[in-house]
Amino acid sequence: MSWVLHGEAADATTLDELRGRGADVAPERVHARVAATAPSDLATLVYTSGTTGQPKGCMLTHENFLATVDMYARRLGMNRRHSMYQFLPLAHVLARVVQMGTLSVGARIVYWAGDPSKIADELLTRAPTHFPAVPRIYEKIHGVVTSRVADSGRAQRAVFDWALPRGRAARQALREQRQPDLLTDLQYRLADRLVLSKIRERFGPRFQVALVGAAPIAKELLEFFDACGVLVLEGYGLTETCAAATLNAPSELRFGTVGTALPGTEVAIAADGEILIAGPQVFKGYYDNPAATEETLSADGWLHSGDLGEIDEDGFLTITGRKKDLIITSSGKNVTPVNIESELRNSQYITEAVVYGDNRNYLVALLTLDRDESLKLAQRLGIATDPATIAADPRVRAQLDTEIERVNQKFARIEQIKRFAILEHDFSQAGGELTPTLKVKRAVVYEKYAHVFDGLYDGA
Repeated sequence: MSWVLHGEAADATTLDELRGRGADVAPERVHARVAATAPSDLATLVYTSGTTGQPKGCMLTHENFLATVDMYARRLGMNRRHSMYQFLPLAHVLARVVQMGTLSVGARIVYWAGDPSKIADELLTRAPTHFPAVPRIYEKIHGVVTSRVADSGRAQRAVFDWALPRGRAARQALREQRQPDLLTDLQYRLADRLVLSKIRERFGPRFQVALVGAAPIAKELLEFFDACGVLVLEGYGLTETCAAATLNAPSELRFGTVGTALPGTEVAIAADGEILIAGPQVFKGYYDNPAATEETLSADGWLHSGDLGEIDEDGFLTITGRKKDLIITSSGKNVTPVNIESELRNSQYITEAVVYGDNRNYLVALLTLDRDESLKLAQRLGIATDPATIAADPRVRAQLDTEIERVNQKFARIEQIKRFAILEHDFSQAGGELTPTLKVKRAVVYEKYAHVFDGLYDGA
């Protein structure tokens, strides 16, 4: 069933019609229904994304949602003057929390029209103050910006490279409440006028804060946007915690971490490095799956997240991997693939990267290419622009070799990519490789492209 808030639409109920259906319901019945509902009662079932196995139904209570909404509202300081751009799938737990949190403070929700190509226009015309999204969106924006800079003249590239450090210095001084000297201030104002403001304007005239979660994002990406005046706060949560656990705050943040525990939340690290979470947002268990519930929820209320992490002396949490995703090489070394994959996706040419190497003597990667950037690369190299030719051309592979070598320098030898394959197409939800929030289903990719991964070890 569909409803419309304004106007009319075929096969849809208007808001006035919906109100009319409740006109004959006595207030006493409403009060009785509310009074009969306990905080611990089941509010909804939300299914996990299924990145590491079959989706499971998380039983979330009214208390879970109310506590989470309060946590986010307090950390972000939202009020009725704000507006939230709603891009996430509406069935996703974070999208539901975002909606409830926005409405609870009387702020405005701006729903995207459903066309990814129109997001940039909607941010400009609808002018939201807050923008929650998954890492892929920020990676795409960063890729478009850096690609345009690369295609510009030498002088423009030099100005861009000069402007970013000035933005970083100014933002750091602002956070530390330091007054920059006259020369630093003048340089920042010039950098902002020539470069930084043009990137910031992409998020709309009233933009204040962007949020990111659901998957790892490269620290360099967050620092890039911050230098431009676009504050992207990284957070962490699970469907099992009603999307809430930790979050950076505008006044207290550390790039490369997912922030500190939200109010009322406890976060600890188990002996094996697993992240444990306790608080009023922790779910009741998995629907009709007591075995999985017992495995995830301990008797004392701690949720075993399945993620690995570290907490520094100031309480900031860093995600280092996922237990089920750990790659154990033939030499017995443990490798966390997600951080490597995040760095690879930071390339303007790569949309997705899946690292493989369990029980092997080195790591390999399966890559998908950004269509727009690969087309420009093909045209620059003078080769045919069909995806199959681009993926197979040795000059394209040479460019990807350069990108991978850049990433390899950031990791230990055992974590470096030795060989890679390029797919002729991107991953998709329709193909079963991506979740609705664009996270890669690793198990599906490993199985579906087993022959590709095996081929990267032939003759080794």
